[in-house]
Amino acid sequence: MNIEPIINSVLYSLLGVIVLVVTFFVIDKITPGSLWQELLERQNVAIGVIAAGFAIAVGLIIASAIR
Repeated sequence: MNIEPIINSVLYSLLGVIVLVVTFFVIDKITPGSLWQELLERQNVAIGVIAAGFAIAVGLIIASAIR
């Protein structure tokens, strides 16, 4: 059994998750206010929808780049 494709898949997955988290923090820093505070303390649904759309969009870009 060739284990190299499995290792590559796990490494690319981890790299994609890291890029997604870093990108979220960059967006959090360049936007006014704190996204975490709006999401967790104020439970702002609109910010949650925007964050979910952002995560999906960046995830699709990362998945396309990895393939």
